[in-house]
Amino acid sequence: MANIISMVKSAFMLLLFFTLIFGGVYPLIVYGIGSLFFPDKSRGSLIYDEEKQMYVGSSLMGQNFTEDKYFHPRPSYAGVKGYDGKLSGGSNLGPTSQKLIVAVKERIEAYRKVNNLSKEVYIPADAVTASGSGLDPHISLRNAFLQVARIAKARGLSEDKVFSFVLRHTETPSYQVFGESRVNVVLLNYALDKWGTLFDSESPELKSPK
Repeated sequence: MANIISMVKSAFMLLLFFTLIFGGVYPLIVYGIGSLFFPDKSRGSLIYDEEKQMYVGSSLMGQNFTEDKYFHPRPSYAGVKGYDGKLSGGSNLGPTSQKLIVAVKERIEAYRKVNNLSKEVYIPADAVTASGSGLDPHISLRNAFLQVARIAKARGLSEDKVFSFVLRHTETPSYQVFGESRVNVVLLNYALDKWGTLFDSESPELKSPK
């Protein structure tokens, strides 16, 4: 009986010890290191408004922009309207799925229509297929470039100015090796709202804010 009590006591003490270490000390150390060396990323890479009073999104999570004046993200199966952080995930449809094939064809036609593109124009895959998470904030450069004319018209800007704006917000491959050049739609659209009216009338360069 004494041995059983001793074993239970030892097991209980080990439970308390590991709970304290891995449930308290370790998370605090990781949080402290993250806050010290990566303050923005450790807080979710939040994007705040100009007054820094409230956040308008995260650079890590896409949003479902649909207005003509915005760059549109890639499709999303995360939630009914897409880009629902609580329902992250893909469609789980394979390349031979008839449902997926039909959906992609419909998206291609819709993409051409909204961007006023002819049938000869090649549509990039990321414009008509969703990411595995359904929350990817990035689109390819070609996808962004094909949307420039629509956005320029909606905002009353020249295509050259919007094109220049996209290039200013292009992210290069990670470590110049992994992935491809891309554009973060959330950051780009937020910057367009913030800077879009500050274009110099004679130059694609941006004015400095007052």
